[in-house]
Amino acid sequence: MELRRRDYHVERPLLNQEQLEELGNRGSATGTWQWRNWFRCSRARAYALLLQYLPVLTWLPQYPVREWLLGDLLSGLSVAIMQLPQGLAYALLAGLPPVFGLYSSFYPVFIYFLFGTSRHISVGTFAVMSVMVGSVTESLAPDEDFLQASNSTVDVAARDARRVQLASALSVLVGLFQVGLGLVHFGFVVTYLSEPLVRGYTTAASVQVFISQLKYVFGLHLSSRSGPLSLIYTALEVCWNLPKTVVNTLVTAVVAGLVLVLVKLLNNKLQKHLPVPLPGELLTLIGATGISYGIGLNEVDVVGRIPAGLVPPVAPSPQLFARLVGNAFAIAVVGFAIAISLGKIFALRHGYRVDSNQELVALGLSNFIGGIFQCFPVSCSMSRSLVQESTGGNTQVAGAISSLFILIIILKLGELFQDLPKAVLAAVIIVNLKGMLMQFTDLCSLWKTNRVDLLIWLVTFVATILLNLDLGLAVAIAFSMLLVVVRIQLPHYSVLGQMPDTDVYRDVAEYSEAREVPGVKIFRSSTTMFFANAELYGDALKQRCGVDVDRLISQKKKLLRRQELKLKRLQKGNKLVKKDTSISINVNTGITNIESNDVEGSNVKVSAENELEDIAAGDQEDAKAPAMSSLKALGLPQPDFHSLILDLGTLSFVDTVCLKSLKNIFRDFREIEVEVYMAACHSPVVSQLEAGHFFDASITKQHLFASVHDAVIFALQHPRSGPVSPALVTKL
Repeated sequence: MELRRRDYHVERPLLNQEQLEELGNRGSATGTWQWRNWFRCSRARAYALLLQYLPVLTWLPQYPVREWLLGDLLSGLSVAIMQLPQGLAYALLAGLPPVFGLYSSFYPVFIYFLFGTSRHISVGTFAVMSVMVGSVTESLAPDEDFLQASNSTVDVAARDARRVQLASALSVLVGLFQVGLGLVHFGFVVTYLSEPLVRGYTTAASVQVFISQLKYVFGLHLSSRSGPLSLIYTALEVCWNLPKTVVNTLVTAVVAGLVLVLVKLLNNKLQKHLPVPLPGELLTLIGATGISYGIGLNEVDVVGRIPAGLVPPVAPSPQLFARLVGNAFAIAVVGFAIAISLGKIFALRHGYRVDSNQELVALGLSNFIGGIFQCFPVSCSMSRSLVQESTGGNTQVAGAISSLFILIIILKLGELFQDLPKAVLAAVIIVNLKGMLMQFTDLCSLWKTNRVDLLIWLVTFVATILLNLDLGLAVAIAFSMLLVVVRIQLPHYSVLGQMPDTDVYRDVAEYSEAREVPGVKIFRSSTTMFFANAELYGDALKQRCGVDVDRLISQKKKLLRRQELKLKRLQKGNKLVKKDTSISINVNTGITNIESNDVEGSNVKVSAENELEDIAAGDQEDAKAPAMSSLKALGLPQPDFHSLILDLGTLSFVDTVCLKSLKNIFRDFREIEVEVYMAACHSPVVSQLEAGHFFDASITKQHLFASVHDAVIFALQHPRSGPVSPALVTKL
């Protein structure tokens, strides 16, 4: 269908800032002193705080049992079936005995049920978090520190006890960071982790997880490494020790991996026909444990003793906090970033809201309380969250059911998995890395869409691979912030022209039909102006205007100084002439006879007076010379425009450097006889201009207009260089 052109005629008064404030009755915005409410105490406020920080009291009384309970029950059982093998496997990834993965699948999950706001994420052990914990435990408690002097073997019990102490203290510290950030409403901090950064980081972490599990797949005994390049050294050591591969262990891992892949493919193919996915991981664990127990697999490492029952709470050692604080903060930020990103995806899909600050508090309490019960830091798992959603999960009740199922396993069934081969757990971990390893396809999509984001992805990935997880995250964030600064410092500057028969102004370099208004320059920057780019803004403005403003001002000042020196010389010469004239008159009148030469004396007097009048007239003309200081009178070239309009619609805040730069722009362009106007400032910017005492006798609010079009019309009606054709103003 063809678009029909309609001509609209809109009439409104020309509005500068003073008229706009008068028309809209602008007043100062009332400040909301939220901190005052924090110290008020009342029953209503206490109840509101209770509901805010304990959301389960809000939604659980309204829980529709008939509609949602069955779905949550099936979903909770499905997630628990996945949680069991993943908990055992990710504990090995963290460098801890497998039973502590079960503890980390129970306590934090139940705490999140009480305090969390996302209905669909599955909190618990996660590969990225586990490998970050493992890098800490292996670096602070390496095998070399627990070698027995008698036979040079590792004291496994002492090593594991030390690593559990480190992991639980780390979890408490992570929880404290997350709770603290949530209480001061710092949930927005995760916005500084862009999506390419998070995806590049998790991809690098998945590579680290993959390489760390190769020793279990091949049955190798490698030295523990940490720090920069540790991943490269581990990969080289694996390659060097491949001839020492234990064949039984390799066959066990390969068979378990193939079974897991086949079951996942079958689940994808029969997804519409199955009420719940087939528990491939659980079936693989049961089958591998039965085979290992029944026939005995020689030279295959097994999980070992899994004690039944819960462990008592243990207070963390404060002496460890100083050594763990840097890693704890990195783990806290990464864990929250993963959880909130998944939570917002599910919330958008199902039409509810996730409170980022409360999510920080919920995750923090999960890690803090879990750390007291000897758990390691947790976040949420993408694979389990997808299963929880697809199997009918509606609320956090599904998480509570899965945690109760894990509790039963801890109390009664955990010891049945003592003969489970570690190679099977390694296969479970590697197969579950598929989703994160598939993020390598981001390279192709980012190459086509945004190469700056591609650069962030690559730098994050390479830094994390080479420098380990903690330093890699720091480098990635620093590089991302540096790119933001660079992009702010190098914005797009443009001179605007009017689109035909409209009041719309666009870049003349991009729109061939846009035409500059005769006698008016309109300048725009794509970003705000502040201390980092204020000088660049001024330089770009002078360059785009086509006039060498600084050189023109310098020439003008030089000519004015010459004129002033010439005037001073003339005035000095005139004073000498006056003095000589008065002396000659006195001598002539004194020598002659007054009575006989009355007529002649009077003639001399008259001629002297005339000469003085001529000299005085010459002085007056010389005195007028400084007033004739225009570019035209000085013989300097004049700009081809009489007005400059700064489109400040992109200005979001004003600092002192910005104020000085704007004042300098007004001063410099007025020196070359160009009037400056501003347009399209937002109200907060106007308030900041007022607070900075920007407006004075020379720069008033009459120089600030509601829109660029208003400023253009006013500039044409009030040019500095003379009247403008009324036809041009009417056309606009």
